[in-house]
Amino acid sequence: MSDSLEKPSAIIFGGLNTFSRALAALLVPPEGDSLVSHLRIVDKFSVSPPTTYLGPEFPKVLARPEVEYRQANLTVPTAVASAFDPPTGRAPYTYVFDLTGEVNHDRGEVIAIKMTFTVSRNIALEAAKRSVKAYVRLQQPVYETSDKGPLDEKEDVKPVKTLDIWWHETLRMLASIENLNLVVLRVGFVYGPYVEFGLYALVITVASVYGYMKKPMKTIWGPGKEPVHTVHIDDVAGALWACAQWMRPLGRQQADAIAGEKIPFHNDKGKVKELAGTCSPDVQPVAPIFNLVVLRNPFMTRRQVDDSETTLAKGGSMITQFFGTTFEFYSSLETAMAKLEDLEEEINEHHVGTWTEMLQLSNPPITHTPLNAYMDKYSLSRHRLGYSNRKIKRVIGYQLKRPDFCQETIQEVVDKWKAEGSWPVLPKA
Repeated sequence: MSDSLEKPSAIIFGGLNTFSRALAALLVPPEGDSLVSHLRIVDKFSVSPPTTYLGPEFPKVLARPEVEYRQANLTVPTAVASAFDPPTGRAPYTYVFDLTGEVNHDRGEVIAIKMTFTVSRNIALEAAKRSVKAYVRLQQPVYETSDKGPLDEKEDVKPVKTLDIWWHETLRMLASIENLNLVVLRVGFVYGPYVEFGLYALVITVASVYGYMKKPMKTIWGPGKEPVHTVHIDDVAGALWACAQWMRPLGRQQADAIAGEKIPFHNDKGKVKELAGTCSPDVQPVAPIFNLVVLRNPFMTRRQVDDSETTLAKGGSMITQFFGTTFEFYSSLETAMAKLEDLEEEINEHHVGTWTEMLQLSNPPITHTPLNAYMDKYSLSRHRLGYSNRKIKRVIGYQLKRPDFCQETIQEVVDKWKAEGSWPVLPKA
């Protein structure tokens, strides 16, 4: 079989607690033909016994003969190098998917640097040395955008929080590595079946609590016109694969010419100077970057779809309506008097206790679930993320598989949590 017809091989680094389970299921489905000849997944977690949530489908993927899971400390360069060695008799890996990076905002700057910047640099340097055909980096929703409307990849979107800044600095570092066939996929806030992490899994869970209490769900961030663009987990996996296929025949130089964007500096010059491998603050490295979001109005039916963006008010109303309640805003007086720290304590006192009650009253009772109703300062803070997705459609030709963020998709999510035994089954009121 010619090289052009052979199935590629791939490594997924990191993301077992975020995106790699969905990507692995796309590349090697539990049943049916695989897209790759061999898939190696490398992360810090154990899968047997599991030390992070795996969901019901991922163990079936791991059982496929094409799939290998390797637990490794990716902060150690030798461990990373070893992960690139293909099985005996197989060709070097074709694609690398870098899904690594710290996602907890309360872990501190040292951890953010070590688990995001350092880990990704270790993988990228080895990938460049091994001449992998495509290195696809997934960029979490770590930016704040303006209210000007959906922004394309040329716009200077800014990281605000400490963790976000180091995700952005990691991108600059990757873009500056010579001979790295880098493609960057920037995603919105992710939702979908078995997605237990991130903003929307939490919002859906908390909305169910307010529906159970028969009280409105409130936020201080009125009037709610800011964009909070979403994307389905199936499309994250599909777009990662599409990015790798797009890069493979091109190489970095041609890919930069077609889709390269400058990546500005948004960090402390003193901190960057002290860290090995950083890109000079005076340089704006270039890399192919693609946005991936849903841009449809959740109140439109599939026959009435328009291109208006999902905002806090629209998305919040759609989710709370699903659970039989409303989405409202605190008054200007309440907002002026409120402190986020005080709200955090007061809100969670209701959320956590009521969610526990719902789990106990479930038929059957639920003793363990990956979901929780605790809202930390990050989840309670204002979020503003509005991307345009035109470029990935135009350049790569990727079309969204799940273009609607609507009540039907929430129903699918909840039904699968219930079937797994992670979501309370309560008597009808």
